[in-house]
Amino acid sequence: MDLKLSEASRDAAANGEKDRFLAALGERTRALRARRGLTRKGLAKAADVSERHLANVEMGVGNASIQFLRQVAQALNCTLAELVGDETASSPEWLMIREILRGRSEPELAQARGSLAAMFGAPASQAARRQRVALIGLRGAGKSTLGRMLADSWMVPFVELNRHIEAVAGCSLSEIHSLYGPAAYRRHETRALEDTIQRYPRAVIATPGGIVSEPATFNLLLAHCYTVWVRTTPEEHMSRVLAQGDTRPMSGNTEAMNDLRRILESRGAFYSKADEVFDTSGKTIDEVFAGLQERLRPTVNLAG
Repeated sequence: MDLKLSEASRDAAANGEKDRFLAALGERTRALRARRGLTRKGLAKAADVSERHLANVEMGVGNASIQFLRQVAQALNCTLAELVGDETASSPEWLMIREILRGRSEPELAQARGSLAAMFGAPASQAARRQRVALIGLRGAGKSTLGRMLADSWMVPFVELNRHIEAVAGCSLSEIHSLYGPAAYRRHETRALEDTIQRYPRAVIATPGGIVSEPATFNLLLAHCYTVWVRTTPEEHMSRVLAQGDTRPMSGNTEAMNDLRRILESRGAFYSKADEVFDTSGKTIDEVFAGLQERLRPTVNLAG
């Protein structure tokens, strides 16, 4: 395998410097090789890679391909995540915890997550949690409309988290994304949720569709709110967004429906962590409102 350096790596090498990521990758490779008791020549042979290329990778100047890393990881009997520096492979305790959880079923993993949250987090009591209802799901599910109706019925504040994010950030959502990027948006999203939880002991909250994308924020939501996944079909999601006059989903994207299906599929496993799943497909807003009220009446504690 020929040695291939990225432009950044070549520049760093010319300046007598090393790319930090590549340097750390090299250190981890050497450490894992030492842990397995392998020489560099032995590892190169076991992984079927060039010893010269492996030497450059270990020195922090070799720009390794994914296939190269995959072969080295297999030879070292470790995961790619462990090789490239995933946090869950950064210490013996992380590795041992990961092995305990490996192969567990979804219910067992949910039980483990709940136990860890109770041990290290600060979850609200069940009574307090049931006084804050949070609606989750994709855009077009009806979260805002239903949230306002529920809040009015129960005479509690309604919080549309996207608007609260704008208040916390001091600018619009589009400005946050265009000026500061998605990472900044996620930080503001977390701050807005924390502020909402602190300010409103009783409320109905309509959350952004992507709130499940940041595990820490979603954990916070699950710990302090009674969550409801407002679910419908991709076709209804799209038609409702278009009915609201928002043509962005179709603008310049002939694969909009396929994209929406992929998003729903990728987020579905997270949405399903909600306390309730309420399907609104084929129902009028009045039917959905009445059905959701009936579903929540025995469990939430918001009605005056």
